[in-house]
Amino acid sequence: MAYHNPALHREILPMKTATLSVLAVLLTWPASITFAQPQRGGGANSDHEEMLAKLGITTPLRPGPAGRLAADGTAPANYANYDESQATAKSPVPDLLTMGDGKTKITTAAQWAQRRQELFEIFDREIYGRVPPAAKTIKVTWEVTGTTPGTSGNIPTVTRTLVGHVDPSYYPDIKVDIAASVTTPAQAAGKVPVIIVWGGGGGGGGGARRGGGAAGPGAPAAPALRGGGGGNNPPFPNGATTWQQAAISLGWGYGNLNPASIQADGGGDSLRQGIIGLINQGQGRKPDDWGALRAWAWGAGRLMDFFETDTFVDARQVAFEGHSRYGKATMVTMVYEPRILNGFVSSSGEGGAKLWRHLVGQQVESLANAEYYWMAGNILKYGGPLTVDDLPVDQHQFIALVAPRPIFISGGEYLEGNGKPGTNSRYSGENWQDTPGTFMATAGASPVWKLLGKKGLGNDALNLHFDVVPDPVAVKAQMPPPLTPLIDGDVAFRQHDQGHTDAPNWSTFIEFSRRYFKSPGLKQ
Repeated sequence: MAYHNPALHREILPMKTATLSVLAVLLTWPASITFAQPQRGGGANSDHEEMLAKLGITTPLRPGPAGRLAADGTAPANYANYDESQATAKSPVPDLLTMGDGKTKITTAAQWAQRRQELFEIFDREIYGRVPPAAKTIKVTWEVTGTTPGTSGNIPTVTRTLVGHVDPSYYPDIKVDIAASVTTPAQAAGKVPVIIVWGGGGGGGGGARRGGGAAGPGAPAAPALRGGGGGNNPPFPNGATTWQQAAISLGWGYGNLNPASIQADGGGDSLRQGIIGLINQGQGRKPDDWGALRAWAWGAGRLMDFFETDTFVDARQVAFEGHSRYGKATMVTMVYEPRILNGFVSSSGEGGAKLWRHLVGQQVESLANAEYYWMAGNILKYGGPLTVDDLPVDQHQFIALVAPRPIFISGGEYLEGNGKPGTNSRYSGENWQDTPGTFMATAGASPVWKLLGKKGLGNDALNLHFDVVPDPVAVKAQMPPPLTPLIDGDVAFRQHDQGHTDAPNWSTFIEFSRRYFKSPGLKQ
């Protein structure tokens, strides 16, 4: 059952299943650790109005599309578009391998390095916001607050609860303690690779998986399953029945990072709390200041700091995973934290791995009105006086900033029409996040991997490759059917045949990651 606040246009998805060992440890986090709770106001909250004033926007923003049919089965006037014939924006998708002058073609790695800096400046200013200098130097002291033995598939494990205390002397009125956990094989012969999943713990990010890239405002929420093998999906290795068991059986580890312990998932007064509020000393943001997504990525960087000093985890072999809004978090984390080796971006929607200019499902107006706090304040401009056609960038360029590191991008079934009367299609819990638009952006980013000496998106057996993509929109015609893994390159994609869940793609991600993770093995 989804919770729908009409003013906020958001839903809370069911609690994701954790392994018993991790869940037990998460429940033992010290009582002194508290997480800022999201402000439950809507797009018209005072913080939103303050940002509009700072931007000089005096007229109402355009409303975002409705993500589901009305209760009587009719389509509201602003029902989201699920018709490919109406999905192309007026402006062309920016060319990936052209410099900012609009003329010079990029043919060398050195030119791409220069273009990367141009793109970072635009994404920082207009989309995700800048990290203030103080956040780059503030001290975070890590503490292991609990150690719990357990087993995973009959293999002994140890789970540690971690708390990163942000220096309280910077601004004593706001306390930030980053909460995480990590489980590793108890008999590992050395430091192990780990997969860190966004979520877990208490507060706004604890277990409750929210649907930012989800089926749409008020839509029924799909179960947040944590399996992946079985059905039409590849089996897990070594007889494992969950991805966690698979990881341990391969000599890897896994864990959670709680986003709410870094920055609450909400607007209003929440932006004057958490790490954003602490660094701003309780004051409001500037239009180009960071939003929650970059704050969460900052927290991931602090966890990487801990791993670099850890005796259990190999900091050179860390992957992050996230689904829905946490898919956005994983995408942003991969771009802004270069120490992370690999990523699994699931159903991330607008502002994640979806083309802005593919006008399906969630749109820029959705973020400008409801979830603006994920982004820089400047995103509001594109839901008001400006439009998506005024965006100077698109997400294929953002994905390309991850290269040459590996990344696996995914989504679920897509039904053109999405249950709209007269379309002869049923409702899908996944259409809101726009899997075709996600494929277009992933394929559109692929040529940069080739430019940097890596292998682009493709499936060798099908002779399907995307080394040259002049127009990400046109590449839609080459999108393979669901369950086709495009994992032979260093940028990968798969569409599963279910609704809003990451579960069916876990086994494929494990397979993809085996090319990059090297385990020290277990002691004999």
